[in-house]
Amino acid sequence: MFAERRPNIPTDDGAAAARLALDAQTALLPYALAVFAVSLPIYVWAGSFARNAGWMAVSFAAFAINWGVFYGVVAWLRTDAAGDLARRTRVHVMSSLLWAMTVCQMAAFADGAGGVRETLLLVSAGAAVVCIFFAAPCLLVLLLTAPVAAAGPLYLLFAHPESERSGGMAFGAIALAMALSLVLNRMLGRQHALALAHEALLEERLTVLEEAERTARSKSDIVATLSHEIRNGLTGVTHVLAAAAGKGGRAAPSREQLNAALDAAQDLVAVLNATLDSETAESGRLAVESVAFEPVRLIRDLVLLDRPHAMAKGLELAVHVEPDLERRQFGAVVGDPLRTRQIIANIVGNAVKYTVRGRIEVRVERREGRIAIEVADTGPGLSREELDQAFQAFQRVERTGAGVNGAGLGLSLSRQLARLMGGTLEATSAVGVGSCFTLTLPFDEAAVCAVEPADGETPQPVEAAGAPPRNLRILIAEDDALNAAMLRAILEQLGHQVVHAQNGRRALDLARICDFDLVMLDGRMPILDGPQTAAALRALDGGNRDVAIVAVIGGDADEARECLDAGADTVLRKPVSVAAVARAVADAAALDRKAVGAGQSAVA
Repeated sequence: MFAERRPNIPTDDGAAAARLALDAQTALLPYALAVFAVSLPIYVWAGSFARNAGWMAVSFAAFAINWGVFYGVVAWLRTDAAGDLARRTRVHVMSSLLWAMTVCQMAAFADGAGGVRETLLLVSAGAAVVCIFFAAPCLLVLLLTAPVAAAGPLYLLFAHPESERSGGMAFGAIALAMALSLVLNRMLGRQHALALAHEALLEERLTVLEEAERTARSKSDIVATLSHEIRNGLTGVTHVLAAAAGKGGRAAPSREQLNAALDAAQDLVAVLNATLDSETAESGRLAVESVAFEPVRLIRDLVLLDRPHAMAKGLELAVHVEPDLERRQFGAVVGDPLRTRQIIANIVGNAVKYTVRGRIEVRVERREGRIAIEVADTGPGLSREELDQAFQAFQRVERTGAGVNGAGLGLSLSRQLARLMGGTLEATSAVGVGSCFTLTLPFDEAAVCAVEPADGETPQPVEAAGAPPRNLRILIAEDDALNAAMLRAILEQLGHQVVHAQNGRRALDLARICDFDLVMLDGRMPILDGPQTAAALRALDGGNRDVAIVAVIGGDADEARECLDAGADTVLRKPVSVAAVARAVADAAALDRKAVGAGQSAVA
């Protein structure tokens, strides 16, 4: 990795400042030991003139004990136990007060030292100054230590008239030491603030570097995956198209070859869609709907689509639905039906793809206010490490995935989609036994769902008044030849008559001289783009003023809003499918007919 985080960086500013202050004081403690060690001979020499030898011996013993305790404290501060900030602060305060009390004891001894009384009291005042200086980095320690250390020498110096002058000098020295210590504390505080700001900048820089590394790894994985899948897919399609075009003297492709090329192209589109969805979800820009929908019918439809593939492999594919879910009048899953379909299609498709023999079972039941959809299979199964790998983007389990197409995005994307809808996607597996994937989604008990017809009943379609004709005259405006050919093929497959214009200006000219039932506009075209063309159509005189307009876009919500505001009835996003085009055409035509019947404009 390019970025490597530094350990033990405090996140709270107050705690970080206190830790830095204690670190500064800890750095001074060895020097404090050295100063007290050097001062001891001076104090011993001066104390040797005192009258009370026993009391002097007690003072020396207290001095030596304090020095030993302080040495132990310095050693303790280098251990891991000193990581607790509150405990470390207490140790610093107690150690400083220990020396301050020792200074007071020295002053008490000096008060009875006879002729060297004043000298020893001044030495004690000097010891108080040393205590104040070494307590300067930590304001709390300084404010507690300074009064205690200075109280003994100053009180005893001012207690006798003959030492008042010396008391005044000692007071001035201690006051000066206190002022300088406060200045030093302030300067250290500013240095600590700069250090914290520096650490924050480093942390921000490391975060940016980590994000850049993640993006670079993701892009590298995308390029590696897509290059492999695109090369394989396009190679097969190119060979079949070359045969169809008669290049190289080869015979026209057979139906099996055409089906293989179609499967390769569909796999390629699936890989691209999964890659784009995964990147959108990773960047936090993937939006999902939150609506109530019927889960049982959705699951049965998906299983019906996969059953032929399962039967071709000799697999049993069964669905078991909790009885209470079958005939209920209230209650629905809350989420995005299209994304839910995508998740279930992925896990059921994986079960069919990787299971060699046995059965696949889809179970639907309610669990604690949620609905659970389980897909269990008798496939090869996965170990714990392989299961974790399967849920990682662009990662494939080599033991089970050899020879199987795919980008390794299905499960990771499905888990992201489930989380966006407030659900979960979990899995359990055992090697040689099989796997079970469980999707849970929120379930609203109060939502109303349409009741399915009873067994044996066939719903009769009702032809609405003014139903759309089977054969519509449709004008498409698309500057991209491949997109235009694909859209035209779909519309003609649906039984409609199609006229193609290469840009918005040409589409507008055709609309002035011909009547159309529907206009499909590309959102981004030269000369006149989709919104401009839609607005110009709405400004025409004649029947095409109220023609239904479908905007075919490849952009985001802003592009869709521009088209709708300009007069489009509905929006169709690229890449288009037969089902999406049929639904968009039906919806737009219905809106137009209602508007014409009411004598109004068809602008949605």
